[in-house]
Amino acid sequence: MSQKRSIFEDVSDQQTPATPTTGAIDRAPKGARRGIRAWLIILFSMVVLMIAVGGLTRLTDSGLSITEWKPVTGAIPPMDDATWQSEFEKYQQIPEYQLQNKGMTLSEFKNIYWWEWGHRQLGRFIGLVWAVGFLGFAITRKIPTGWTGRLILIGALGGLQGAIGWWMVSSGLGGERLDVASYRLAIHLGLAFVILGFIAWYVFLLGREERDLMQARRGKEAKLFSLSTGLLHASFIQILLGALVAGIDAGRTFTDWPLMAGTFLPPDMFHMSPAWTNFFENPGLVQFMHRMWGYVLVAFAIVVWRRGLGSTHKTTRFAFNAVMATLALQIALGIMTVLYVAPWQLAIIHQIIAVTLWVLILRARFLAHYPVTTSIREA
Repeated sequence: MSQKRSIFEDVSDQQTPATPTTGAIDRAPKGARRGIRAWLIILFSMVVLMIAVGGLTRLTDSGLSITEWKPVTGAIPPMDDATWQSEFEKYQQIPEYQLQNKGMTLSEFKNIYWWEWGHRQLGRFIGLVWAVGFLGFAITRKIPTGWTGRLILIGALGGLQGAIGWWMVSSGLGGERLDVASYRLAIHLGLAFVILGFIAWYVFLLGREERDLMQARRGKEAKLFSLSTGLLHASFIQILLGALVAGIDAGRTFTDWPLMAGTFLPPDMFHMSPAWTNFFENPGLVQFMHRMWGYVLVAFAIVVWRRGLGSTHKTTRFAFNAVMATLALQIALGIMTVLYVAPWQLAIIHQIIAVTLWVLILRARFLAHYPVTTSIREA
């Protein structure tokens, strides 16, 4: 016969609770998320520097000083007088020298040569940093599940960028063109912003755990995410139009604002033949497009910003406030750049702020997709 148990005995004889089983997210290999994120931040910083150096190379008219594409051996600059003279003679054969820089001294040539060599060398170094980092994480099997393809994409786009860079430079080595084709410059700069965008997005993703991201995605603000995606696309178009302006120095052609040569429409908007070339080569029309799309961008940004202010998440609201503040700064810089005939100092700051605005829009879009939960009081 079983004996009655004391109520005190029931309380004291506790069984060890079973250890809860982990979910699929916790069991999956996490990889070196922090290490990869740090590596991507380094790449991000280098790409930003690359964009700045590329802009200065353009502003100093240095982009055509190296007339050959040697991805490997080109890393070694001229080391003696004979080699310098050989490079100078190659430059003297292209239209930029014959029609614009005739009489340039070897010393002056060296100045523009070093700008372009530094630009290309930085590109090689970025490729090396990507390759060493990727191979290191791959060999040690530290790449998180699902991230191999993403990291390869960055390297592939970087390689494509190098090829497009030469395609751009080659457009200015023959015929009567004094600079590279503006549309090729726009493609080259546009791809740089695409690469920067992918890296920034990956940095944002790696900054939070998978569990946190999956939980945050349940609170996605779909309409705000859609609007911020549209704003991202609209800003990208403005970046491309800005590259067209830089490609033909259109910013130094009409230096009044808000009018252009005293009128709303610039004179001789379609005087070039065939007509389509005006959209790429006519300074008046190119600057007009950049201005008009800027107004469209501002109007759309205000709509998106007002929607962002309605977010229930404090971090998201702050992100959209940062976008609007930076856009206002960019507008002011753009107007100043026109009024002061695009000095290189203002022009390069204008480009760097464009990079900042691009990343801030990406950040706001990311937070609309993966909001950071706040308390009711903070909301």
